[in-house]
Amino acid sequence: MSEIGKMVRIERIMDRESRNLVVIPMDHGISIGPARGIVNMVDTINRVAEGGANAVLQHKGMVKHGHRGYGRDIGLIIHVSASTSLAPDPNEKVTVCEVEEAIKLGADAVSIHVNIGSETESEQLVQLGYFSERCDYWGIPLLAMMYPRGKDIKNPHDSVVVAHASRVGAELGADIIKTNYTGDPDSFKDVVKGCPIPVIIAGGPKVETDFDLLEMIEGAMEAGARGVAIGRNVFQHDDPTLITRAICMIVHEGRSAKEANEMLM
Repeated sequence: MSEIGKMVRIERIMDRESRNLVVIPMDHGISIGPARGIVNMVDTINRVAEGGANAVLQHKGMVKHGHRGYGRDIGLIIHVSASTSLAPDPNEKVTVCEVEEAIKLGADAVSIHVNIGSETESEQLVQLGYFSERCDYWGIPLLAMMYPRGKDIKNPHDSVVVAHASRVGAELGADIIKTNYTGDPDSFKDVVKGCPIPVIIAGGPKVETDFDLLEMIEGAMEAGARGVAIGRNVFQHDDPTLITRAICMIVHEGRSAKEANEMLM
């Protein structure tokens, strides 16, 4: 029966026609504090929902501060791990929410962050294995944010380490992988090929231009990605609704970065 639960819930966080996902993470308040764009959660969630985003991703305590009961419906993914930029080791992620709590709050999926190559990788892998089992038990999808991060990771966008990190998430039972884009479609194809579950790309740091962001998304989709999870480049945009709409044009409609960028002008 748990497979039915996952099937029902995953329909709430992905487009039913394209079978792709546009997720807007807003879990940054723990890592970097009340940054611009996530101070007023109600307003920002409303804006990305109007732009066509499939789901937002946030920590458990913020659900009551913006999700939802008004406007266009949008899926809810609750994040179960955390660290702050003020910590001695920001790459060390600890558990801050249980699957049962997320279900009580109305989550359609849960997400976990694992830093492959970090000094606490082993503890984070234990967490991933635990949450994989709990999600299977309760029939709720698990999105694993799998990042190559640590003192021996020279290039976190290298296709070999990105492919390895992504495969780890699949090996331990995740349903969707979020990871770094490798910079070009050819190298990212290796990541997708080596991972038997849907892969979506992270937005990363704030980009210089909208076209840079849209071009990255176009390249990832060309390589076989199933969508995006983009936070700061959306919620800190001058018009979160419009940039979300442009992203959805590429992810769900197969439009080019050039076409999507023209819509922004």
